[in-house]
Amino acid sequence: MSAAEILTAPERAGHEGASPLLEVEDLAKHWPVRRGLILARQVGTVRAVDGVSFHLRRGETLALVGESGCGKSTTARLVLRLIEPSRGALRFDGEDITALSGASLRRMRRRMQIIFQDPYASLNPRLTVGEAIAEPMLVHGIGDAASRAARVRELLGLVGLASFHAERYPHEFSGGQRQRIGIARALSVQPELIVCDEPVSALDVSIQAQVVNLLKDLQARFGLAYLFIAHDLAVVKHMADRVAVMYLGRIVEIADKRALFADPRHPYTRALLSAIPHPDPARRGRVKPLGGDVPSPMNPPPGCRFHTRCPHAAAICREREPPAVEVAPGHRSACHFARELPPAGLDFSGGLTPAAARRLALFASAGRPAAASV
Repeated sequence: MSAAEILTAPERAGHEGASPLLEVEDLAKHWPVRRGLILARQVGTVRAVDGVSFHLRRGETLALVGESGCGKSTTARLVLRLIEPSRGALRFDGEDITALSGASLRRMRRRMQIIFQDPYASLNPRLTVGEAIAEPMLVHGIGDAASRAARVRELLGLVGLASFHAERYPHEFSGGQRQRIGIARALSVQPELIVCDEPVSALDVSIQAQVVNLLKDLQARFGLAYLFIAHDLAVVKHMADRVAVMYLGRIVEIADKRALFADPRHPYTRALLSAIPHPDPARRGRVKPLGGDVPSPMNPPPGCRFHTRCPHAAAICREREPPAVEVAPGHRSACHFARELPPAGLDFSGGLTPAAARRLALFASAGRPAAASV
């Protein structure tokens, strides 16, 4: 979707007339594929992200969902300038991030942090927990040793751990506790935006509920904006304000979460929702699984990139790339037949299956546990 298609005038205004905190326009990352050891030559290009546009308001959670390999994590790293974009614009609080370098980029990065997917690999095993949490403050020159130590103790309390945990090493903690340490580290420099790159996918379900509720509590307390990447639609249903669905490097649908779960207007979104396991035997056979494989990002199909797997594909889908059309206020779908698609015909039980709904009840009821019970 182009920036003009995603960022409509009412949406640009943000909440109460404020401008968006983050604006992404026509963002792309193309990786060259080379062959040969000495005289290497480029033989192709992997279009990992290919023209992504969206915006994120202050205090809002935008979820990026899609199959593995669709470009979600690459998009997150592009937003943080951890990798350089091939093209596109990134504006944070009105400032062009792509034009920054050196000290100015470092100052901007203090306002944007990330929580990684793997709580085991994201912490340095040679640093104590206190050193790991204090390291971002040291890098950005925040406070002295005493004030940083006090801040570490404060952050450990915020995420449900005890102050004495600062002297321990990562291998002494469980997965849920390590992810809490990662959250504390992200909060240490008081960011405005946190990228959550599948922060609960490596955790047990009960621990997922605790971490998700912790993230929501911290968002309400500090007014944080989240770019939340996930596969689990139960987590997305609980966390997100809006949802953007990615397929093969592009956003194919973006909407408020209630609208998207209640009335998906892109065939790929419907396929994702219909893939949720359902315990009702009578429902079997009524839902056809999505066939085919995801095309190679080195050679995406012409026209609509989903047409090779789409049950509604027509000749126009193979010839022309579909524009993003607004099917409802704030709800846009990049499908030639977005307005004409028949009803989904699936009972999502308010957007979720009964099993997923029970998981949501667990999320809603789970309180912040004591440190010893994590």
